[in-house]
Amino acid sequence: QVQLVESGGGLVEPGGSLTLSCTASGISFSLQAMAWYRQTPGKQRELVADITSGGSTNYRDSVKGRFTISRDNAKNTVYLNMGILKPEDTAVYYCNAAGRVIHYNSGHYYTASDYWGQGIQVTVSS
Repeated sequence: QVQLVESGGGLVEPGGSLTLSCTASGISFSLQAMAWYRQTPGKQRELVADITSGGSTNYRDSVKGRFTISRDNAKNTVYLNMGILKPEDTAVYYCNAAGRVIHYNSGHYYTASDYWGQGIQVTVSS
């Protein structure tokens, strides 16, 4: 049984930073790609960042240069370090495990699996 437990969300002022953590169990973590998604009311869930088993990463354009995804295979944990936060980053953030990765010439695509965390609220407001 796959379980993903997220932590680290909360309220932060614009320009601040937060680090989200997602600890996985029930999967061979080191062999799997991982990702962070986010969702706001009335909108579709969107991919924020992903990391392959080999450590290759992708980011949506709006977070490039501000967010960093990383993983610690010894701890079965993936992190999302979020900096220079903006009000538009406010959302419920979800961890996704073991998605499908398709490689192409200069990068890869990540497609979500059915394995989701419970979601964690991040609010950026003064």
